[in-house]
Amino acid sequence: MTNYLYQEQNWQSQLSDLITDPRELLEVLQLAPEQLLSGAILASKQFKLRVPRAFVGKMQTGNPLDPLLLQVLPHHLELEEHPGFVTDPLGEEQANQQPGVLHKYKSRFLLTLTGACAVHCRYCFRRHFPYQENLPKNEDWINIKQYLESQPDINEVILSGGDPLTLSNQKLKTWIERLESVPHLKFLRIHSRVPIVIPNRVDEELLSMLKNSRLRIILVVHSNHASELDDFTCTRLNQLVQHQITVLNQAVLLNGVNNSAQVLVDLSYRLFDAGVMPYYLHVLDKVKGAHHFDLASDHINEIYTEVLASLPGYLVPKLVREIAGEKNKTPLFGVSTFLS
Repeated sequence: MTNYLYQEQNWQSQLSDLITDPRELLEVLQLAPEQLLSGAILASKQFKLRVPRAFVGKMQTGNPLDPLLLQVLPHHLELEEHPGFVTDPLGEEQANQQPGVLHKYKSRFLLTLTGACAVHCRYCFRRHFPYQENLPKNEDWINIKQYLESQPDINEVILSGGDPLTLSNQKLKTWIERLESVPHLKFLRIHSRVPIVIPNRVDEELLSMLKNSRLRIILVVHSNHASELDDFTCTRLNQLVQHQITVLNQAVLLNGVNNSAQVLVDLSYRLFDAGVMPYYLHVLDKVKGAHHFDLASDHINEIYTEVLASLPGYLVPKLVREIAGEKNKTPLFGVSTFLS
């Protein structure tokens, strides 16, 4: 598959140009191992395969261990039960104040505007989240605004999901304007994987909207491997930076995908090429169905110690774990004290 074919499509077309059948994905990538297919079909019944062809175009044909493929291909190991791996690993049900609202941290407030994603990552900590019960409707804005106004310590709203950049520019603009009407809000953070899997989402209308907001915009993208960042993707990410938008990256440490210091070093340098700063490196959230991506704590320590030794400090992402009920992410400093 040639990626330039997709560079000419608008992002809406790419968002609907998906592969949802494991058979088709393996066929496109010239892979035919029967064990891969049978496991993928079973696992996809619980959490559907969803991947844009534009992202598949970055995968290596004939390679069943391609790090991008491993993030999206359903696997029979997802069906196994493992102690400690649960449907709500971050305790978000308790933080779900009202439809669309998660308030876990003192100064930050999270809105889940949509349950839709451009890609279904197999390690997603919200793969079991009850989105349909939690999506805010237009009439819910009154209650959301009242809640924000009653919480003067909140100075930042985080748009999450699902993926907020699957929304149309018009719908996104409506919500941004609503948030701009709350005087004590200063920052708007958008968490999105879409610019990585569909870089054409960074269009002129979006750039203008974000640049001209009275809120300081921070876009946190999600890339786990340098192979996701081809030249076209880097160009689009850099356009955001040129429009005075702060762009950060968060990654998840995944067995078989990026569990090597060299892979993480390459990722940081490639992000920097695009003007994106490494932000977080998350230890896997223990969500049911993702155990096969987990890493032993001593292995994590070894990897991160080597990353620290290999990169300048400004390119080292913070190694963190999110613990249900805690008021902040827990920094892990590559020492044994974090192991639990």
